[in-house]
Order: sequence, then C-alpha cells, then structure tokens
Amino acid sequence: MGPGTQSAYSVESQPAPGSCHYRWDGSDPLPDPSCTPGAINPQVTQADIATTICSSGWTSTVRPPESVTSPEKVASAAAYGYPGPFSTAEYDHLVPLELGGDPNDPANLWVEPNDRPDATSTYNSKDDLEDRLRQLVCSGSLDLATAQQAIAADWVTAAARYG
Repeated sequence: MGPGTQSAYSVESQPAPGSCHYRWDGSDPLPDPSCTPGAINPQVTQADIATTICSSGWTSTVRPPESVTSPEKVASAAAYGYPGPFSTAEYDHLVPLELGGDPNDPANLWVEPNDRPDATSTYNSKDDLEDRLRQLVCSGSLDLATAQQAIAADWVTAAARYG
C-alpha cells in the first residue's frame, strides 16, 4: 500500500542505478519484483469505485505532474539499466491508476520497455490489459483486489487469463 493521492507531489527517490533487473516472458517485459512489487492507493476501495476508477476522467485528478515524473523516469531507467529511447518506453504504474494503483510510490513505478518491435509511442500490450481489467471491475465481473493482485504479480499471465 502506498501513500495514495497527494495534494502536491514531490520527486521520489528511485532504486540505486543498476539495482533492478527486468524479467522477460518472450518479448514482454516484467519489472523486478524486489524494486517494483506494485502499490495501491488506499483511497480507492471496492466500495468507492463508482466515484473513483469507474468515473470518467478520475485518473487525471490523481496523476502526478510531468515536473515530478520526468526526473523519476530518468532515475528509474538508471535503476533498471534501460538503454533505449524514452519515446517508446513508458514510466508505468505497475498497478495502473485506473485500477487504483498508487500515483507516485516508487514501488509502483518502472520504466517499461515497449514490447512492440515497431513501436512509435509508449503504447504497449500492457495498456490493453489495463483497459480490460478496468472494464471487468467496473462491470462487477471482477473484484478490484483480484485485478490489482493479478496485474502486480505478472501482467503477462493476467493478460492470458483476462485479456
């Protein structure tokens, strides 16, 4: 569990350079669970999803500004030894905001290399899963905690199950 939504965010320290290591399932990147295990926003619960994650535009009210996330992304890339371009790598919430992931806890953020060889943006396969899980949670087909645990544990396996 992270600190949750803040009225003002500050740049958070990231793991030490070279201390985190990607895992791979084929071409799909997974974060190092010791660096990025995931963290949830304590202000989002199953009881309030109608006014939080299932409310259109809610994520924009909790997303930290780029002035905070840009330096964090650079430090996270150093932690993971990410050598590629930032134009196709996402500074990703492992448990996404749309599933009640913590907005700025370093345990929930990592530089996610793109799994699409022809990528021209940060959009990747995990984004499709995030949308699908939100649909399932908001329709009542899947409870929030199950969705959060599935994506944090192994998003590739979650995509095979729920995607």
